[in-house]
Amino acid sequence: MNSKYIWATALLLVGCQSVPTSTDQQTDEPEKASQTVMVEPSTSEKKQPPKQLTPQEQQNLWKRISMQFKLPITDDPSIEYYRKWYLDHPEHLKTVSKRAEPFLYLITTKIEDRGLPLELALLPVVESAFDPFAYSYGSAAGLWQFVPVTADRFGLERNYWYDGRRDVNAATDAALEYMTYLGNRFDGDWEHAIAAYNSGGGRVSSAIRKNKKLGKPTDFFSLNLPKETRGYVPKLLALADILSNQKEYGVDLPVIANKPVLAQVDPKEQLDLAIAAQYAGMSVKELQSYNPGYNQWATSPTGPYTFLIPLEKAARFNEQAEKNRGKGIKFTRYKVKSGDSLSVIAKNNQTTTKAIQTANNMNDANIRVGQYLMVPHSTQNNKQYSLSATNRLAKIQSTSRGQLKSEYAVKSGDSFWTIAKQNNVSVQSLAKWNGMAPKDPLRVGQKLVIWKENKTGAIIRTVYYNVRSGDTVGSIAQRFKVNTAQVLVWNGLSEKDYLKPGQKLKLYVDVTKVS
Repeated sequence: MNSKYIWATALLLVGCQSVPTSTDQQTDEPEKASQTVMVEPSTSEKKQPPKQLTPQEQQNLWKRISMQFKLPITDDPSIEYYRKWYLDHPEHLKTVSKRAEPFLYLITTKIEDRGLPLELALLPVVESAFDPFAYSYGSAAGLWQFVPVTADRFGLERNYWYDGRRDVNAATDAALEYMTYLGNRFDGDWEHAIAAYNSGGGRVSSAIRKNKKLGKPTDFFSLNLPKETRGYVPKLLALADILSNQKEYGVDLPVIANKPVLAQVDPKEQLDLAIAAQYAGMSVKELQSYNPGYNQWATSPTGPYTFLIPLEKAARFNEQAEKNRGKGIKFTRYKVKSGDSLSVIAKNNQTTTKAIQTANNMNDANIRVGQYLMVPHSTQNNKQYSLSATNRLAKIQSTSRGQLKSEYAVKSGDSFWTIAKQNNVSVQSLAKWNGMAPKDPLRVGQKLVIWKENKTGAIIRTVYYNVRSGDTVGSIAQRFKVNTAQVLVWNGLSEKDYLKPGQKLKLYVDVTKVS
């Protein structure tokens, strides 16, 4: 080819290339340009914003609850007062959270199912600090602190075997039924409704009418209500505010997994709690902690029979209950002795007259010497049912108050007031020492403990005694100069319990009388 033609062609090709704007040395520029070409991604390839989780999708149950709070938090001083108290006592919130863990999911879902404010999930914190065994000055019991009259109104049964106020499942249903009624009564004003849960609907309605008559506002904070109620609603609102703003307040509340913990099982027959625990593969104490409604060593002969147990143990329980149907209660063949009565036999075996009558197809309480009866009884020593009403009471009564302890047997005509006056102690203290409320009735023969100021020079010390072969409760009591009945009370024992060598007993001994 002609050399001129070749040179001209080369210049033409160079002129067709882009001229760099930089004075820097360029290397392989055409290849670089082809590598950095940007292609607009399709709509499907664009980065999507993170999905907003619903309350039910949260990992932390507290977050699920707080996301659904609706009640306004005002700047009322009473809310600030309780908010500061909670923030100054972080261990209280951690303790409450630990107690709430088994039950909070169940409570939360029940509230959601009814369409009620989720602030109500915090009521057990205010009422009982989430202690299902709580018992208050006003004879209120359980997580939701039902007093007897309200328990009756909402169908919570109470008898020797069972107290529905402590049955978390049943009491939650009753509490939410009550709150639904109060919410409707006060036309959706939940501050009024919550106040009424504490002091009664009549009192709140009366306060509202009074303010209307005087031309005053009728919001909760403007009402003239009892001191306890004036603090009740602010406590709940302060707690709700803290849960909603944990980071801002520097609160590190333990996480509760947002998933079911307990399942309800129904063996459809009376069960010894020790046998029920065996079915589930757990300890009696753990079973009782989930089912605090059962006062004694077994469920009631007439029901309810249901249990709340860890979800993963439900299948095993149901399998064992079906396999061993009819074997949930043990019986002893008892020969009636002179002086026996059904009530005496029942008391000695921690059962009821009615249970013995049912077991023996009896229509009345008549028995005769030499007659044989089938008597239901526990399979384990009384101490194994550590959270039964009897053992809880024994623990309360044996708690040292740092003074002299005495025991009093209630007589006909006695009342808390007369006994307290006679012993120069307060009614409130006397009731507290015995796990009761001042309004609770006393029964003849009931044993009360009384702690008095030490004016005798006695020096009381706690002694732990290891039982030896041949020991009896009476011989031990005599050795340490204490009462036999006191030894039984201090250790949660009954007269029929046998001592075993190596068993440890707690005694409160006046060391000035014993060497």
